[in-house]
Amino acid sequence: MDADYVVVGAGSAGCVVASRLSESGDRVLLLEAGPTDSLMWIHIPAGMLKLLAHPVVNWNYSAEGPAGTGRAIHWPRGKTLGGSSSINGMLYVRGNPADFDGWAQMGCRGWSYDEVLPFFRKSEHYVQGGDPEYRGQGGPLKVEDYRTILPLTHRFIEAAQQAGYPFSPDLNGKQQEGVGYSQMTRRGKWRGSTAQTFLREAKGRPNLRVETEAQAAGLVFEGRRCVGVTYRQRGKMVTVRAAKEVILCGGAINSPHLLQVSGIGPADHLQSIGVPVVHELRGVGRNLQDHYVARISHRVRGTISTNQLARGVRLAGEVARFYLQGVGALTFGVTTAQVFCRSSPEKASPDLQLLFTPASYDNARFGVLEREGGMTVAVCPVRPDSRGTIMARSADPFEKAAIDPAYLSDPADERVLLAGMRFTREIFAAPAIAQHSVVETLPGPEVASDEALLAYARQMGTTIYHPVGTCRMGDGPSAVVDSRLRVHGIGGLRVIDASVMPTLTTGNTNAPTIMIAEKGAAMIREDARA
Repeated sequence: MDADYVVVGAGSAGCVVASRLSESGDRVLLLEAGPTDSLMWIHIPAGMLKLLAHPVVNWNYSAEGPAGTGRAIHWPRGKTLGGSSSINGMLYVRGNPADFDGWAQMGCRGWSYDEVLPFFRKSEHYVQGGDPEYRGQGGPLKVEDYRTILPLTHRFIEAAQQAGYPFSPDLNGKQQEGVGYSQMTRRGKWRGSTAQTFLREAKGRPNLRVETEAQAAGLVFEGRRCVGVTYRQRGKMVTVRAAKEVILCGGAINSPHLLQVSGIGPADHLQSIGVPVVHELRGVGRNLQDHYVARISHRVRGTISTNQLARGVRLAGEVARFYLQGVGALTFGVTTAQVFCRSSPEKASPDLQLLFTPASYDNARFGVLEREGGMTVAVCPVRPDSRGTIMARSADPFEKAAIDPAYLSDPADERVLLAGMRFTREIFAAPAIAQHSVVETLPGPEVASDEALLAYARQMGTTIYHPVGTCRMGDGPSAVVDSRLRVHGIGGLRVIDASVMPTLTTGNTNAPTIMIAEKGAAMIREDARA
């Protein structure tokens, strides 16, 4: 089996890359370790809670005892067509212009905000239209404002303004800073994953072949050039050759892991696990960053939260509304409103994201809503200074990598998190939302000092599933790919996914990952023509 391009991983990036490369007539093979995206819960937005630990369409990784928390933390990642865009909360958040200008200043040529904005616009069809200077029309990815049906979200927006945060009519437009309604990727009432948008458009092309249940086991080299991929599919090992390039789109965990077990990475680590070194790149698996959050929850009175809509007669009514009208609680993904703000005035751009949900969660059961009404804000330092690692445990490509995100290992992250928790309490104290609060249930009003708040954050905080950075773009000894996403020192091999981000973006990472895939695919086609 041969192809011009072999794309490893049909996730948020891989579906985009495969779709765009197949537009030119080249033979494209797309490999996905998981099954097709036929599971019902994938396509119903509120089905996300059913997918957070699903045994079939989720890798179900675990960060084992990371620094700062001392406990294992569940890491969901999508293992199906669409990858994590098939199991996530569907939030569309591009990030802040300063994020990308910062990349350019770090030596990532061509990645400033002005240079990436056209690729954000190319990928999307913003249903509400928006400012054409910032928003796109006609792209495969349909983005729309959140279908807010619960008054609690409106009250939160009002309360944040009462607390001093300006209203932003479009958090992905001219002004990110302030408070605004969330935006989502969807197709009508259904989830809009990259499989159901980009890949859906491309599936009829005879030059695109998609193989599911095909888990990559290693890269094939001729000297210092990558010429193919070996993968396991339904118990059989298969090798495919790429006439032009192999593109890794496995994400921040699987891309560095595949490089390492194939002999590309820190030589001392590879030798310690019995992997012959093909090419030393010390940055592979390092520079791991993720968004760690501490939640503040309140018991609700005088209005309905999602908790009550998720049970009994009300749930039956919401199911009917969804199927008959395409509205209601089943259209919910996750966060309905957000605040982007600065932890201190000297910050040049927002370093905090406060994510509001008109719901609260049962601490004893992962991914389960409480029975009584509740509302929650997840406090997220969006530009953490803590850095962790993803490292292969052995030469076995099918053994999961060791994940150490090193949450809160840098004191600066603790300071930002504390500021965000106090800001959140100020918003909950504002009249518009305070009228609907019975009491703060997490961490509770008795948790008041900095020390107590940090202890709570370490004990109860969690990830919101945004790992990046483990195949960092740039120059120098710690970089893995160059500004055109080519692996340093190896021909015919690129990485195009969230792992190439040198730093985290200000907000959720699915939209910037799709942008990276759009730009990466365009660079591949440019280089092929050259």
